[in-house]
Amino acid sequence: MMNVKYHLAEDTIDNQDINSLIEWLKGGPRLTKSRLTVEFEKKWGEWLGLPYSVFCNSGSSANLLMYYVLSISGRLKNKKVIVPSVGWVTSIAPAIQFGFEPVMCEADKDTFGLDLDHLETLLKKHNPSTVFMVQVLGVPHKMKELMALRQKYGFFLLEDACAAIGASIDGKKAGSFGDMGSFSFYFGHQMSTIEGGMVSTPDKQFRDLLLMMRSHGWSKDLDREDHEALVKKYGIDDFHTPFVFYEPGFNVRNTDLGAFLGLRQVAKLDWIISRRQENHALYKKHLGDKFTIQKALPGAVVCSISFGALAKDTEERRRIVKALENNGIETRIFSAGNLGLHPFWYNRYGKASFPMADRIHHCGFFLPNNPSLRPQDVDAISGVVLDAAKG
Repeated sequence: MMNVKYHLAEDTIDNQDINSLIEWLKGGPRLTKSRLTVEFEKKWGEWLGLPYSVFCNSGSSANLLMYYVLSISGRLKNKKVIVPSVGWVTSIAPAIQFGFEPVMCEADKDTFGLDLDHLETLLKKHNPSTVFMVQVLGVPHKMKELMALRQKYGFFLLEDACAAIGASIDGKKAGSFGDMGSFSFYFGHQMSTIEGGMVSTPDKQFRDLLLMMRSHGWSKDLDREDHEALVKKYGIDDFHTPFVFYEPGFNVRNTDLGAFLGLRQVAKLDWIISRRQENHALYKKHLGDKFTIQKALPGAVVCSISFGALAKDTEERRRIVKALENNGIETRIFSAGNLGLHPFWYNRYGKASFPMADRIHHCGFFLPNNPSLRPQDVDAISGVVLDAAKG
């Protein structure tokens, strides 16, 4: 087994967080979803700049909720959705599960997000109601151009910022551009609640449906007037009101224990962002001229969970991966590569092969980036990569 010197991901929950959690637990708090969950949602929304946020058990569940809420909102003109070739399986899986008609889009050569020329071609051809985008690896996409397409073609935008917490473009944070945005607080991401996710939205109807879908389809988490309006609409008697299910919901709640950790993480998030940005910039300095890497736009703040790069071919990647492993440096493929080359997709729709997405799939690799890395660590990791690339 490899003797690991540099892990690809490190936990952002530190000893101070653990000690504070222990003291809180000694007070006998309510551990399941309660007051702290609401407090964390409020604090998160203030940090992000959106009025409504809903805490759930994972970023994958956040994507699940976004798709399902949109599907039952009564606002879709059709069930067609443009999905990214570069992302994660749960960027697309709910679309399949809920009967959408997904159409896959090529990756942008600069940011690795949606290729906007291909996207416009698909918009003209399919007239989809929805576009699902990923802010790939904390490098903000070309949002001015994407929002112009949204204005022109009138689609709902679902924004996956699960691996982009803290990234921003022109002062606006990733995850705050769309009709709904998802975030992941999984171990090794920019911040962690052990497991956890969030959906944020500027839209109150979506927020109310998110609250109901998160917890069984009942109305107990809604504002009092909204809860009472449903009670009145359906003529529910007082004894039954807490346990009436208005929609076929899920149970993807998180806990106040997770919210306690989340509140502490938000308090140090600006520091986490600055450290990841500094590491990313140093990797770019060492490797940017030798490898294809994501290019951030002017005005962008990059906050990556790992530094991604593309080797010139599969053989070079093989050498680099072997050298990294021999030096105790964890690595992996770039995200999931091209999702159109995975069985869950091609067994249903056939293989979706695109020049840029395929290159990411066959040549991409990750390098560690976390706040604990020092400049000399980034120097050393970069040196291993450069030496391996020489052959």
